Amino acid sequence: MNWLSDLFLEQSALQAVIIISITIACGLGLGKIKVWGVSLGVTFVFFVGILFGQLGFSINHDMLTFAQNFGLVIFVYALGMQVGPGFFGSFRKEGIQLNLLGMGVILLGSAMAIALSYATDISISDMIGILSGAVTNTPALAAAQQTLQQFGVPSSGAALGCAITYPLGVIGVILAIVIIDKFIPKPKDLKIHEHEDHNQTFIASFEVCNPGIFHMPIHKVAENTTCKFIISRLWRDGIVQIPTSETELKKDDRILVITTEKDVQTLTILFGEQDQRDWNKDDIDWNAIDNDIISKKIIITRPQFNGKKLGSLKLRNHYGISVTRITRNGIVLLATPGLILQLGDRLTVVGESRSIAMVEKELDSANGSLRDPNLGAIFIGIVLGLILGSIPIFLPGMSSPIKLGLAGGPIITGLLIGTYGPRFKLVTYSTRSANLMIRGIGLSLYLACLGLDSGANFIETVMRPEGLLWIVTGFAITLIPVLIMGWIAMRTCKLDFGHTCGMLCGSMANPMALNYADSITSNDAPSVSYATVYPVGMFARVIIAQVILTIFL
Repeated sequence: MNWLSDLFLEQSALQAVIIISITIACGLGLGKIKVWGVSLGVTFVFFVGILFGQLGFSINHDMLTFAQNFGLVIFVYALGMQVGPGFFGSFRKEGIQLNLLGMGVILLGSAMAIALSYATDISISDMIGILSGAVTNTPALAAAQQTLQQFGVPSSGAALGCAITYPLGVIGVILAIVIIDKFIPKPKDLKIHEHEDHNQTFIASFEVCNPGIFHMPIHKVAENTTCKFIISRLWRDGIVQIPTSETELKKDDRILVITTEKDVQTLTILFGEQDQRDWNKDDIDWNAIDNDIISKKIIITRPQFNGKKLGSLKLRNHYGISVTRITRNGIVLLATPGLILQLGDRLTVVGESRSIAMVEKELDSANGSLRDPNLGAIFIGIVLGLILGSIPIFLPGMSSPIKLGLAGGPIITGLLIGTYGPRFKLVTYSTRSANLMIRGIGLSLYLACLGLDSGANFIETVMRPEGLLWIVTGFAITLIPVLIMGWIAMRTCKLDFGHTCGMLCGSMANPMALNYADSITSNDAPSVSYATVYPVGMFARVIIAQVILTIFL
């Protein structure tokens, strides 16, 4: 049976794969266990790695380093690809305040870490690890480790600091939400922030009663308002038709309009009168509304349409159909002529069945499926990210340059390619499940190797006097900034509780706390606010960790 013990204990490529795989499998299994409604998910892989390291399991250091760095790179790149389309949109007017409050949490926690480093004699390299664990941000830890390696400083202390403070980092945000809910008075004049994505759709029907637009072509009506809208159906004298931009509106016409909810009141004034029927329910059978008109979703699978503007296809003029909505990554967008199409977009098309069949034949060459992932584009993006991460950046007043490194370079490249790739005809499409798979594999590899690397000294560090100091310091960095900025958000900025919770969870990169916030609120406000703040917060954490080390190391 020596061969079996050698398989697990003798360092080799095969042994490395087995140990890492067992670590990930056990961690993912245990991560599903909930305690008081909270589970650590993939993060439990980190703690299983620590346990295995403490039990004496180890793998070749070069293989460990490769697997850890490769996992990190594919995780942050896939993350950038996913959040890229919403990253720059979060700087719109409705997201500025949320992101400023989130940056307040980040900067306050970073300032506390620097001050506590001097007050407690904890080295700045160890403190960065404590900070990363306190804010549950492993990409920030990875960026810090890369910077420490550039300076020739051991990074094991940073990894241990993250491991020790991470559990209370998760619990601390949830505790802060409980305190905010129970003890911070809710403002009377709430400012409820809606995620006012200018493309997010709302469906309403109107009766044309405004004499000012009688016999006016639809394109002229659109030119006289700043509201974006699409008329998908027009009922006149009991007959339904798909209107074009040249169709003239007449008295008593009934029209079905796709727009945004914030524009409904303005369009009611424009057209004359809004019907009371709710067209936004999930159970509406669109094909049963009119006998001659059907609605169907068509997936864009032909690469030649990637990066083209919807209006340039002239589908309404050529086929007599109307594209009303576009679903992209689970988000429903208003099908405006200037919207740039991407491979994998799902177009909601309204028209006669024969015309829709012709449009489907033109746009969808794969009968509704995109089975082959575009792996070439992913690896090209990773290469570009690594090149970007290796460029030395000289900042005023700093003697040594900083580098974006393995964490910063790929995430920036992912953000840019995910946002602007289709405009340059790059095929960046991947299904949501494929993106989650890539991210899950990358993060699991990184956390498993990180835990195995730091596990041997974990118990020893916790039992030392400074171990308790690290735990207390990390918990303070978690709790205090969240409470302060939560109070400011609700009492000064007058945000409602749901959006405040989402902002705090997004700035702390804490999906476990978000799950708790969702469970105690009656709407999706925490998730919307979280999605608005998370991309900027993740990017800021990665950069700030490097800047702190470069200045104070």
